[in-house]
Amino acid sequence: MAASNEIRRLDTKWKSGTGWPLRLDAIEIQGVRGWTGQRIAFPFPITAIVGENGVGKSTVLQCAAAVYRAPGSAKDRFASDFFPDTAWEKLTGVELRATLREGQAQSTTTIRKPGERWRGNPKRRARAVEYVDLSRVQPVPARVGYQRLANPGHTEVGASAFAAERLSRLSAILGRTYERAKMALTDADKKREVPVLAYHGDSYSGFHQGAGETTVTELLQTDFPKHSLVLIDEVESSLHPRAQRRLIRDLATVARQLELQVVLTTHSPYVLEEVPPEARVCIIQTPTGDREVVYGVSPEFAMTKMDEVQHSECDLYVEDPAARTMLSEILIEANADLVQRCQIVPFGAASVGRSLGEMVKGDRFPRPSRVFLDGDQAPATGCAILPGEDAPERVVFGALKELGWQGLAQRTGRDYARVADACERAMSTPDHHEWATQAASPLFLTTENLWQPMCAEWASQCLDKGDAESVAQVVEDALAGLSLQATPPTQPTPRVPPTSPSPTPASSSLPASTPTKSQQLF
Repeated sequence: MAASNEIRRLDTKWKSGTGWPLRLDAIEIQGVRGWTGQRIAFPFPITAIVGENGVGKSTVLQCAAAVYRAPGSAKDRFASDFFPDTAWEKLTGVELRATLREGQAQSTTTIRKPGERWRGNPKRRARAVEYVDLSRVQPVPARVGYQRLANPGHTEVGASAFAAERLSRLSAILGRTYERAKMALTDADKKREVPVLAYHGDSYSGFHQGAGETTVTELLQTDFPKHSLVLIDEVESSLHPRAQRRLIRDLATVARQLELQVVLTTHSPYVLEEVPPEARVCIIQTPTGDREVVYGVSPEFAMTKMDEVQHSECDLYVEDPAARTMLSEILIEANADLVQRCQIVPFGAASVGRSLGEMVKGDRFPRPSRVFLDGDQAPATGCAILPGEDAPERVVFGALKELGWQGLAQRTGRDYARVADACERAMSTPDHHEWATQAASPLFLTTENLWQPMCAEWASQCLDKGDAESVAQVVEDALAGLSLQATPPTQPTPRVPPTSPSPTPASSSLPASTPTKSQQLF
């Protein structure tokens, strides 16, 4: 999905090297709720942290809130506020180490609790921190002290009305044109504010609003100080997908204007799609209870880590949807039963795959897993390489062009001349990731409805049999519970595709005498 205009503008300013004089570069957490020194970096003005419940997403926010002291007379927060000793747990051996940046100068601050007392608080750097926790999602009537406000005998004694710009933001996020919005006080309690909205001539308070309306209204009432650190827990709570996207875009605009640093937690693929890959941080808990921090994951990968709708036996990780289809057709060609036993998950950038490969090598996934990089990637620890020594699109398009496209025309049910013309025109565009989409459009097909038969035709007619068996062996070993080191090398078996009816002679796209990257599995 293409980045929104708001994210692109934010990215442009961020990469210009101007602004953001105050930054939290990273945090290392030791001795709190199972953390054992893992480092979490914040490489973009908006960082989205994703993971299952209990992996420590909120802990990251709380640690970030604790490593700064409040400027001036603002209320300070301490690590002891977030991590108190109780009747059930007493923390010792805790260390929160933060890497901070002020202008061009980088420094480190450490908050620790070696025994009974927290140490290091006076040495913290000053910065405004806005911590928006889950208390905001509690319905107004259920909040402590609010029920007594629901009495028609009380009167409004004060209100903070939204200015036109803030009202416009509220309307844009929720997709409704509000006439007025305010945070109001009654004579029953001059400290507890109630959101009040006007829509289509009707005025209604937080006692009668939808949860999403209350959540966004209360979030927008906050004036974030310039250069502040904004921490938001489960940013998507109570919001439908369009509103989630609009909220992230609104935050991107405010972050650019005020040079804010925003760190948020989420379980939403829509939120992850809105931020660039470098802004996605996935926390994974291993079977031993350790945590792995992976950067740049795809929304599909993150959702797979949190969902078990597919009850497969093995997870296979590939770079993108194009590689997913390619791997699926390779397995169908070699051993179709494997496809039913595995789910294939795109993970995003190759750097993510290399990180996952390290996890495979260390047996840190909760169930059998293997990682496949595209053929144009160098061998990496714990990773297999897809056949072809190039990106999937280049491999498949190139091989089918040599066959003259004849089989593809039959598989898609389209006229041969139109298929050949559409595919060859697509190959003239510089971005190979767009080839399938470019070719599908004039054939009145969706991208996947063209790419799948292309991969099927390639696997059937062009794929070296030894390469297919090598890939299948990797998966079979994972299903059998064999360790990565036990994966034996497979020697290629030459395969000559059948004669094509097209005018172009059929030929193997890879010489049988040359070992391919798919044989250099791990």
